[in-house]
Amino acid sequence: MSDYDNSHHTKRNGDLGVYKAISDLHQKGYIVNDPLTEHAPFDLVIWRDCVAKTVQVKYRSKDESGKIEVRFRRTQWNTNGSYNEDVDKEPIDLYCVYCPDTDECYYFDPDQFNKSIALRIDSPKNNQTKGVKMATDFRQVP
Repeated sequence: MSDYDNSHHTKRNGDLGVYKAISDLHQKGYIVNDPLTEHAPFDLVIWRDCVAKTVQVKYRSKDESGKIEVRFRRTQWNTNGSYNEDVDKEPIDLYCVYCPDTDECYYFDPDQFNKSIALRIDSPKNNQTKGVKMATDFRQVP
C-alpha cells in the first residue's frame, strides 16, 4: 500500500486545473511560470510579447443547469473553523477556469465582473440569449 494520500479531492482537482491551464496556455504560445510558493495570490505567471500577466486558476464542473459559476471569494481556515472572504482582485490579471465536463479552459479579466461570473456550457433551456455568457466565447486569453 502506498504512503501517498491522494484523497484530498479538492486539492487534486485544483492541481488538475493548474496542469490543464499550463498545457492550454503553452499551446496558445505563452511562457508559463509557476510561483515557488502556495501563498501567492495567483497560481501562474504567463509571458508573451514582453507582457506578463498573473493568472488565478479554478476547477469548476458544470451544475445541473449547464453552467459553471465562479465567485470571487475564498474559504479560509483558522482555529475557529472556516470563513469566506472576498478575493482581492488587484494582483490577479486573469482567471482561468478549467471545466472537466468540456476538458477546456476559459479565460476572463476578473475586473470586468462584480462578485461572480456564470459561464454557460449548455444553451439555456428557455432559449434566453440576453445577458447569457457562453463559455465558448471565453476560450481566448484577453
